Formats: sequence, C-alpha cells, structure tokens
Amino acid sequence: MAELNPKQVGIARYQDVDSEYLAKRKLRRGAGWLLLWALGVGAVISGDFFGWNFGLAAGGFWGLAIATVLMAIMYLCLVYCMAEMSAALPHAGGSYSFTRNAFGPLGGYVNGVTDAIEYVLTTAVVVVGIGGYMKALVPGVPEWVWWLAAYVLFVTINILGVEITLKFGLIITVMAMVVLGVFYLTTLSSGRFDPDLLFTVPADPGQSERWLPKGWGGVFAAFPYAIWFYLAIEQLPLAGEEAHDVARDIPRAMVWGIFTLLGLSLFTLVLNSGVPAELEVDGQILRGAAAIGASSSPLEAGFTAVLGQGVGTVLLTLIALTGLIASFHTIIYAYGRVLFALSRSGYFPRWISLTSAFQTPHIALILGGAIAFTCAMLISLLPGTVGAALLNMAVFGALITYTLNFFSFIALRIKRPQLHRPYVSPFGIPGAVVGAILSITALFACFAVEDYRPGVIGCAVFLGISILYFVFYSSKRLVAQAPEEESALVAEALHEIEHPGELPMSK
Repeated sequence: MAELNPKQVGIARYQDVDSEYLAKRKLRRGAGWLLLWALGVGAVISGDFFGWNFGLAAGGFWGLAIATVLMAIMYLCLVYCMAEMSAALPHAGGSYSFTRNAFGPLGGYVNGVTDAIEYVLTTAVVVVGIGGYMKALVPGVPEWVWWLAAYVLFVTINILGVEITLKFGLIITVMAMVVLGVFYLTTLSSGRFDPDLLFTVPADPGQSERWLPKGWGGVFAAFPYAIWFYLAIEQLPLAGEEAHDVARDIPRAMVWGIFTLLGLSLFTLVLNSGVPAELEVDGQILRGAAAIGASSSPLEAGFTAVLGQGVGTVLLTLIALTGLIASFHTIIYAYGRVLFALSRSGYFPRWISLTSAFQTPHIALILGGAIAFTCAMLISLLPGTVGAALLNMAVFGALITYTLNFFSFIALRIKRPQLHRPYVSPFGIPGAVVGAILSITALFACFAVEDYRPGVIGCAVFLGISILYFVFYSSKRLVAQAPEEESALVAEALHEIEHPGELPMSK
C-alpha cells in the first residue's frame, strides 16, 4: 500500500522539514473580497495608462480592437477556470499549485518559472511607464532615477505587511479608476473626440487606412498589446493563504475584477485613440491614433489634447500616475508570493522564502525588484522601445502560464472529478479549450515583431536553463510539507491506493 507522503514522484525527490521551517515562512491572513478585487484590478489597471497603445502602431485601430475582443474572450475563460481551481486548491503558489496537481513537479515548476518571468518583468514594464510620465513632467531627471525610487518605495510598503499593502492598493486603485472616469467624461463632454482620428495610422501598401492598415497580420501583431488590458488579473489566487474566505472571496473578486476591466478597456481603446493628440517622430507630425500609438504616456497625451497645456493638465497627469502606481505596487505583491512559494517548496533556494517580522516575504520582494530593475536597465541600453520590448517578454511568460492553466483545468476535471470544488466554472471544459486555443495563438504572436524577438527568445533560453536547474539540482531537494506539495502528494498517494499498479496521474 502506498504511503500518504511518498518521497518520490518521477524524477523529484522529497525531504522532510520540521515545524520551525514552516514557522519561518508563514503568511498572515488579512484580505476580504473587496481588497482582493482591488488587488486584481489594481494589478491590471496600468494597462489603461500605458502599453496597450503600442497595439495601435502594430495593427491600427480596428486591428487592435479585434485583438482586444479575442483576448477578452480568452481572459473570461481564464478567470472562470482559475476561480474554480483557486477555490479547490487555495495555496500561495497560485497557478503553480494547479499545474503541480495536474502534471506533477516538473509541470508545476515550469508554470512557476513562467509566472515569475511574467510578474517580475511586468513591474519592469510599468516602472518604465512611470518613468515616461515623470519625464514629461520633469524632463531633466534621468528615467532610471524614477525607476529606482519606485522600487525602493513600493518594495518597502510591501514588506511592511499584507494589510497595509492591500489597503494602499484599494485606495490607489479607486483613485486610478476615478482618473480614467474623469478622462472619459471630459473627452465626451469637450467635443474633442473625433472618430476620424481613430484611423490615422499609416497604411501599408495595398491596405485600407480605415479598416486594417497593417492587414490581418496587424491583428496578430496587436495580440500582446491587447493582452495588456487584462494581464495580471490571474494573480489573485496567489492570495490563497492570506484571504479570509478563499472559496468565496477569490472567485467573487476575480469575476467582478474581469468585468470591471472589460468596461475600462472599451472606453480607453476608443476614447484615448480618438483625441487630437500630436507627436513629432523623426521629423514627422503624427496625429490621433498614430500619435497615441507612439506615445510613452498616452493618457497624458490624451489629457493634453482635450484640455490643452496648463496647470490643470499637469495636475491630472500627476494623478494619472495612480494607475501605474496601482499596478506596480500590486504586481510587486505577486512576484513576491510566486518566488516565496517556489522557494518554500524547494524549487528555488530555500532562503528566498524566509519571512520578515511582518510575515511578508521580504527577501523575495527585494530580489525580484533587483532583477526587474536590472532587466529594465539592460534593455534601455539596446535600440528600440524599452517598454514594448519588456511588455512582449512579460506577455510571453504569461501566455505559457495561461496555456498550462487551461490544460490543468481540463486534466483536473477529468482525472480528479472527486476534488471538492466550492466554485464551479460555468464554461467548463469547452471554455478551457477555447481559452487554450486563443492563448497558444497569442503565444506565437509574441514573435510577430522582429525587433522584440531577441527578448522573447532570451526568456525562452532562461526558461530552458531553469528547467536544467530543476532536473539536475532542485528536483532532489523538494519540501514534502510545503502546502502546495503536500496537497498534491496526498492526492497522488490516494490515487495509488485506489488504483494499485497504475501510474499516478502526474508522473
């Protein structure tokens, strides 16, 4: 008869730890559904302030609009799948624990690494956006100074405790939504919105300027930027060990969060693209959507186009930073929990998961910030747009995670029908199949822009090196008592008891 705590799963070997090990790696519960909603929306809302607009240059207005609709469908499917799995498997590892339960330690590890790539690089994208807005306000200060100051400040806030982190996140997220609301109402009431300005992106030879100026290939190329309207809502399951009522609060926050983001993305895409913004690029004056598509601070450009230059615009631009700050602050939370969970389970060096006196993973938070800042600095030394390059790298990691999660949902539905599911996705397996097809399609789109391929390839190489690290080193040092691993090990042992002689489903 199999033991309930086996010490080997495939190539993975497990070690026992004492209670002191977990006591030094303990998180504190302090989140209800409203704070979790703010965590999810706050992580994403910077996508309405910066990043999405590069899709206008890639595909024109309609190209980006079509890509946005398709990615919105993918995220709806993802949110419902993850809501079900997070209620059934509530651990700090989030999506890594889902894939670990479905496909074993190697599958979970790959999911965890791509999660880490996504969140660490996403903060780098957002901090570049913060630097872009600050450059518009204070031209004489190098952008990297703003990057460094942002990391120091918000990593510190995250270290000071989950309560202050989430409450600050709620305040800053609400402020960001108010700023977007002011922009929408001001644009509509001012009469400055002009539908013709949506179609100013120069058309490629043989293409229609008003329909798809870059052809159907432009729709494909716009996928990564459409994703930016929604990327990081999936971080909510990472709060599985800090939520008051995981089975109720996380699904509720995820569903309310995605519908909030769907509404914001619609208004931002249409209204911010159709204002009379102007921008000089290589001696050429761009207007409307073409100008917004090339701007490093599109909402600031939108406010300026609607209100004109002046003190009011400067103040609104300062307030507009709230959106970037909201995402930056909350995604720091996310990478901290991913690195913490992978380290606690032994996939990454165990010292990374030690928690502070505030019961926050301070080492993981500092380490992730240092890596992200270094990536932004290195990319800034290369030709091209720093934010767009980093964005594609982050999206590449995210889409691998999404694909694994869709497959995990399907596998768990088929192989573990007895798993207690306090929340059930209304779309079921068909929704996961649709989401998986869209995520795989978008994954290939990360290679559509030649200038950004080196960064994406670099992420793929890093993932390959990480897998070698697991195969030859960390797979022999996994922690049996880590919550994500213990849950999976018990399920695998029970499967062996019920079906003797069969291979456990995750081997």
